[in-house]
Amino acid sequence: MDNKDIFPHIDHTLLRATSQRSEIDRLCEEALQYGTASVCIPAAYVSYARQKFPELNICTVIGFPLGYSTTAVKCFEAEDAVRNGADEIDMVINLCDVRNGEFDKVEAEIAAVKKSCGGKLLKVIIETCYLTQEEKIALCRCVTSAGADFIKTSTGFGTDGAKIEDIRLFKQHIGDGVRMKAAGGVKTKADLEMFLSEGCERIGTSSAVKLLLDGESNGGY
Repeated sequence: MDNKDIFPHIDHTLLRATSQRSEIDRLCEEALQYGTASVCIPAAYVSYARQKFPELNICTVIGFPLGYSTTAVKCFEAEDAVRNGADEIDMVINLCDVRNGEFDKVEAEIAAVKKSCGGKLLKVIIETCYLTQEEKIALCRCVTSAGADFIKTSTGFGTDGAKIEDIRLFKQHIGDGVRMKAAGGVKTKADLEMFLSEGCERIGTSSAVKLLLDGESNGGY
């Protein structure tokens, strides 16, 4: 698979708590140079990036990384991020509700955040590393019924990241309008190709530019 066919599926990501402005600049510049789907950055940098890189597709995260802030807080975060210039929102579900078997609450929260996004793209992080098979299946239904645009495997801050088995499970249980994003632990070109070949529309990684250009002397595709 050619690099030029991979980059448009990458959410070029930097979510480290100590991220510096110079690192955000470099991330955004790389995203524009190589044509990634978006940059995924901390909410605190959205307004800055929007002003400095007006042509860029900007994604940010809410309820991140643990997901147990209240629905009202997540809705405010989403609205604030959109006001500041975010084009896409990646939200973390409330895993406490999942563990309590309250999937109706999970679905209602996703629907509320989707409304707060004001038409912007919503990706729902279910953090697969903490879930049983039955919980993953139930969450596929929640994401679909709530009208979200994507189901996403992981925050990258949990005990494990994306697994191909979970993507295959998603495919069996999400609705036709829901797309898939793999994130966390995607570290090789083979990983990227594998997830894309299984139907992922997006892959979240901080490593794409380095690993795809490794060994290329011209700095291009």
